[in-house]
Amino acid sequence: MRKFSTLAILLAATAFLAGARLPPRGPLPEPRPDAGQTTSPTPPSSEKVEPSVPERVPAPQPKPDVKEPETSAPAQSPAPPAEPAKPEPAEPIQGPPLPPGQLESPQTPPEEKPLGEQTLEEQHLTIESESDAEHAECTTSLKELGVVFKETPRIDDGNGCGIDKPIIVSEALPGIALKPEATIRCPVALALARWMKESVIPAASAALPEQGRITAVNQATAYMCRLRNSAETGRISEHARGNAIDIASFHFEKGDDVAVRSRREDPTLTGAFQRAVSAAGCLYFTTVLDPESDAAHETHFHLDVIERKGGYRYCH
Repeated sequence: MRKFSTLAILLAATAFLAGARLPPRGPLPEPRPDAGQTTSPTPPSSEKVEPSVPERVPAPQPKPDVKEPETSAPAQSPAPPAEPAKPEPAEPIQGPPLPPGQLESPQTPPEEKPLGEQTLEEQHLTIESESDAEHAECTTSLKELGVVFKETPRIDDGNGCGIDKPIIVSEALPGIALKPEATIRCPVALALARWMKESVIPAASAALPEQGRITAVNQATAYMCRLRNSAETGRISEHARGNAIDIASFHFEKGDDVAVRSRREDPTLTGAFQRAVSAAGCLYFTTVLDPESDAAHETHFHLDVIERKGGYRYCH
């Protein structure tokens, strides 16, 4: 009985083994751990092969350049933050050499004063040059009018005071003396002569015929190096450039001189004469200041030929 059972088991095993089929390919041997191979085994042909590498591989990102601290080194305190870089100092402007013993100050220069607070020395002015051709044309006109004058050398009193081509006038017109003689620029002498001939003399003949003709013009100031109104600070006077003359009075053949003074309310012909010649002055001069202007001009006419933009004139 035991033999029969053993035989039956052997027959069944034989039949089972005969019906079983082996796989077409056996399993691949696993790589040794120390072989260092990274190649994956080839999958069986009956299975769907998955790609081992993606079709698009992202570009490797650079690692930040950070040094990993060594575990064996002792811990150190963090270094203090670096100071920000300081800008390079500007190269100093080279100026004229300083006198021996004087050190250059590192401080910035003080802010420039307003013109109204500057003295004549602080304004650093220069003398205005004159055209030779224009000066020659002007002196020719003076001679045609009969003005008595003479040329004189260039005047330079410093600080912008002076006249490039000065003349000295002794007669404003033939027979009308200028007392004292005046050192001025030719354009002032020409304006004075035309004002006298075309306005002053006709006004005197109309208003004061009993006094006869004018024989002299008394001037108070011609060329003088100073600021306006002889102030200590402010703009330079046109007298300092030879552009101005102050008329104090008119001398007639008969009677008293007609002095320039406040005559706004003067109802006489003398008042009318002064007001007429003051108003007419603006036809020849670019500035006319009379006794009604301010206290600084209460005894004379200030007449000048300063050039302004647009031909602007100031008459008061």
